[in-house]
Amino acid sequence: MSLHAQDDPELRRAQAERLAAVWAPPQGLFLRWTDTNNNRVGVWYTLTAFAFMLFAGVLALIMRTQLAVPDNDLVSANSFNQLFTLHGSMMMFLFAVPMFEAVSILILPQLLGARDLPFPRLSAFGYWSFLLGGVFVGGSIFFNEAPDGGWFMYPPLTTRTDLSGLGADIWMLGLSFIEVSSVAAAVELIVGVLKCRPPGMRLNLMPLYAWYILVVAVMILFAFPPLIAGDILFEMERLLNWPFFDSTRGGDPLLWQHLFWIFGHPEVYIIFLPSIALFAMMIPTFARRHLLGYPWIVLAAVGTAFLSFGLWVHHMFTTGLPKISLAFFSAASEAVVIPTGVQIFVFIATLWAGRVTWSTPLLYATGSLAIFVIGGLTGVMVAVAPFDWQAHDTYFVVAHLHYVLIGGTLMPLFAGLYYYWPLITGKKLSDKLGRTAFWMLFLGANLTFFPMHFSGLEGMPRRVFTYPAELGIGGLNLASTLGAYLFAAGVAVICVDLALSPRRPKGIRNPWGAGTLEWLEDPNGDTNWGVRSIPLVSSRYPLWDQKDFVKKVDEGRFFLPDAEEGRRETIITTVLDARPLSVIRLGTPSFKPMMTAAALGGVFILTTFHLYFIALLCAFATLFMVLWWLWTGTAEIPEKECKPIGHGMKLPLYISGAASPGWWAMFITMMADATAFSGLVFGYYFFWTRHADFPPDDLAAAPGVFWPMVALAVALMSWASTVAARQLNAAGAVGAARALLAVGAAFSAYGIYAGLAGPWLSGMAPESHVYPAIVWTLAIWTAAHSGVAGIMQLYTLARSIAGRMTPKYDAEVRNITVYMHFFALTAIVTYATIGLFPEVS
Repeated sequence: MSLHAQDDPELRRAQAERLAAVWAPPQGLFLRWTDTNNNRVGVWYTLTAFAFMLFAGVLALIMRTQLAVPDNDLVSANSFNQLFTLHGSMMMFLFAVPMFEAVSILILPQLLGARDLPFPRLSAFGYWSFLLGGVFVGGSIFFNEAPDGGWFMYPPLTTRTDLSGLGADIWMLGLSFIEVSSVAAAVELIVGVLKCRPPGMRLNLMPLYAWYILVVAVMILFAFPPLIAGDILFEMERLLNWPFFDSTRGGDPLLWQHLFWIFGHPEVYIIFLPSIALFAMMIPTFARRHLLGYPWIVLAAVGTAFLSFGLWVHHMFTTGLPKISLAFFSAASEAVVIPTGVQIFVFIATLWAGRVTWSTPLLYATGSLAIFVIGGLTGVMVAVAPFDWQAHDTYFVVAHLHYVLIGGTLMPLFAGLYYYWPLITGKKLSDKLGRTAFWMLFLGANLTFFPMHFSGLEGMPRRVFTYPAELGIGGLNLASTLGAYLFAAGVAVICVDLALSPRRPKGIRNPWGAGTLEWLEDPNGDTNWGVRSIPLVSSRYPLWDQKDFVKKVDEGRFFLPDAEEGRRETIITTVLDARPLSVIRLGTPSFKPMMTAAALGGVFILTTFHLYFIALLCAFATLFMVLWWLWTGTAEIPEKECKPIGHGMKLPLYISGAASPGWWAMFITMMADATAFSGLVFGYYFFWTRHADFPPDDLAAAPGVFWPMVALAVALMSWASTVAARQLNAAGAVGAARALLAVGAAFSAYGIYAGLAGPWLSGMAPESHVYPAIVWTLAIWTAAHSGVAGIMQLYTLARSIAGRMTPKYDAEVRNITVYMHFFALTAIVTYATIGLFPEVS
C-alpha cells in the first residue's frame, strides 16, 4: 500500500468497513460472552474486580461496626474470623492484583498501538477462571464456610482438620485456581509488551506504564509460584496427612511462613508499582511536559522489584531468627525506600518544572502520595527489629498496611478511573462529585487508620473480635469506625458518579490533551479494532511530537490499514528495537476459553469437597479442551507466505522459534513452573538444614540410587529425542523426526514409572515422616511433568502426521523443545536431590 493510494477516501472507507466487520463483537444473549477482544474482556475483568472490592468493603464495615464499642456482640468470634480472613483475601487476591491485570488488558494494546494482545483467548480464559474462583471463595461466607485462619493461613491451626473446617480448603484450592488466572495474565502481558510494540518503539521509547507492567508481570512469575508450591504442600497435609508442617513428624510450620512471604512481600509491590505507573502517565499530561528522569524511574522500578524479593523475612522477625539475619533483612527493608523515593521525587520535579493543570485525577494522585508516604514512614519503623518486636501483630501493623494499600493502590486506581473513563466510554465523570468523593475518602482514610497506630501501641492485638472497656481504647476504635463509614460514603459517591455516566453526552477525543498512544482511541467512532493503522513511533509522546500523527493514523497512512483476508491481525516486532518481524492472526471469539475455565474450576472446586472421581473427570475434560483449543486455534499454516503492510513492506504470516510469541509464552510459562519447582526443592533443603534427623536413620537409604538414576537417564533420553526430532524435521527428514517423537513419548511414559519406583519400592510411607513426604512430592512433580512431556510429544507427532506441521512450519516442535529443556533440568535436580544427596550429606 502506497501513501498515494491512501489519498483515496473511497479506499479508506472500504478498508475501515472491512476492519469494522472483522473486529465486530459477537452479538446475542450467549454469544456476547464468547468475545475475546481486550476492549470487552478488560471491561468485564475491571467490573468484576471492582464488585469484589465493594463486597470486601462491606465485610470491613461489619468488622468496624463490631469494634465500635467495647464488648460488642453484633457478630460472634467465629463470624468475625471469617470476616477478616475473607476481607483480606478478597482485597489482595480478588481486587488488587486482578484489578492491575484488568486495567492492563484494557489499555495496554492501545498504549502500544496494537490491535490486541497476542493471545486474546488466554485473556478470556484468565477472566473466566478469575470469576469462577472469586465467586467460589467469596460466596463461601453465605454458607458459614468461609476461611477463618487469616489471609496468610498460618499452620498448624489451618492444616489440622480438627481445628479448621472446610474454609481452609476453600481458601487454598479456590485461590490456587485464581493464581492460575494471574499467571496466565502475566504471560499475556509480558509477551504483549515485548513483542507487540509498534515499529520504532524501542525499549527506551516505551511508555512508562508498559515498563511497569513488564516489571510487575515478571514479579508475578517469580512471586506467585512459591505460594503455589506452598499450596500443594498445604493441601497434601490436609487431604492426605503428609506432615510438611507437623513438627511431631519432622515437619516445620516455618516453611509455610517462608513460602508465603516470599510471595507476600513482593505482592505489596506488585500492587503498588502499577499505581506508580498510572501516575507516570497522568503527571506528564497535567504538567504539560515530558516526564523528567525517564531512565532513573525505569531503574528505580527495576530496583524496587529486585529489592522486594529480599525483604520477606522482616515479616518473621519474631520467630527467633539469628542476629545476622535480623540485621541483613532490616537493612534491606530500609533500602527499598531509595528507589521508591526516586520515583516520587521524579513526579514532584516534573510537576515543579511544568505548567500544571489541576484536575480531579491529579487531585487523587497527589492525595494518594501523601497517604502512601505516611505508610512508608511507619514501614521504616517496623523494619527496625526491636520496634517490630513490640508492634508485631498489633493494630499498629494494621494501620501501616492500610496506609500503604490505600495510598499505594486504592486511591491511585480512583485517579486512574477519573483519568481513563473518557477513553473507555467517551464521557468524563463529574468533577464536582469526584472532588467531593476525594475529600470524603482522604478524611475517612485518615480518621479510620491514624488512630489505629495508637490503639496498637496501647496493646490492641489485631484480629480480636472485641475488647474490654478497661483497655481505654474505646474512643480510638469509635473514631476508626466513624472514619470507615465516611470512607464508604466516599466510595458510594463514586458509584453514583459512575451510575450517572450513561446519561451524559459523549465528549471530545483525548479530553486531557495527553501525548501517548492510548488516546488514539476514538470512543465516538464505535470501533473495536484499537487503532486504524499501526503507527511508526519516534517519540515517547508521539501525539505531541510527531506532526499530523493522529490524522495519519486515522487515514491509515501507517501499517496494516486493512483486513483484506477477513482476519484479526497485528504486527509482531523485535524485543529490543521494535523492528517489524511478522503479522500474526489473533484468536477470534470462542466459547473454548470459558469451557476450559469451567472444566479446570471443576478440578479445584470438587477436590475441595473430596469428590475426587468427578474432579478427575474434570481434569480429563480440561486436558481435552486444551488440546482442542491448541489444535484448532494455534500455529495455523497461512494461505500465503507474506502480506504487504504498507510503505512497501511485506511481512511473513508465520514465524516460529525465538522470534514468535508462542515460543516466548512457553518460555515465560516454564519460568513460572521452574520457580514453583524451586519452592518444593527449597522445602527439601530447608528441612535438611533445620533438622538433624532429616533424613531419619531408618529411612536414610531410601529411595536409593538405582531407580532415581534410571529415571534421570530416561528423562534425558526423552529430552534428547525431542531435540533431535526438531533438528531432523528442520532438515527435511520428516519420517525420522516422527519416529523420534514416538520414541521420546515412550521414554516419557516409562519415566513416570521409573520416577515413582524409587520411593514406591523402598516402602516410603509419606504419612510417617516429612522426609518420605517431600521425596514423594518431588518424585510426583517430576513424574507428572514426564507425563505432560509425553502428551506434548504425541500432540506434535499428530500435528506432523496431519500435515499441520512441516519442516518450514514447525512452531509446535520448537515450542515443546523449550518445555523439554526445563523438564530435563527438573529431572536432574529432582533425581540428584532424592537419589544422590542422601549419599553425600
